[in-house]
Amino acid sequence: MGQTVLSYEQLATAAGTDLGYSEFRTVTQEQVNTFADATDDHQWIHTDPEKAKDGPFGGPIAHGYLSLSLQIAFWSELFDVTGVSTRVNYGLDKVRFPSPVPVGAKIRMKAQIAEVEEVKGGYQIAVDQVVEVEGAPKPAVVSRGIYRFYA
Repeated sequence: MGQTVLSYEQLATAAGTDLGYSEFRTVTQEQVNTFADATDDHQWIHTDPEKAKDGPFGGPIAHGYLSLSLQIAFWSELFDVTGVSTRVNYGLDKVRFPSPVPVGAKIRMKAQIAEVEEVKGGYQIAVDQVVEVEGAPKPAVVSRGIYRFYA
């Protein structure tokens, strides 16, 4: 499925729009290490592949917040709005990490616009977002993103 492109005016009636799936991306040890450096979270389950082999996940896993932050990269593949002057990532509601993302796994995001609300000068949309791990029975991240678009 390709990118969904709506005009600013179409946002008003966009609730229920299925945005489909992004492409799969492979999570690398380099990404995990860079994220660990940026957040000062060097827990061995993420950054020590040798030790992690004997850990609870059988190898290193991505930080939950790294998996969450990759939703930003998936957005450009799934959705765009024309006729806007400003776009704001307003926040998240109810974030959960049901299963880990092993280093080397492929992940993708599916999304659906759940709600649209008019706000001063624009629209706010709530988007149900699910990051899936290829071949895993449970998703890695389930969240509701809140985004604002101003004309």
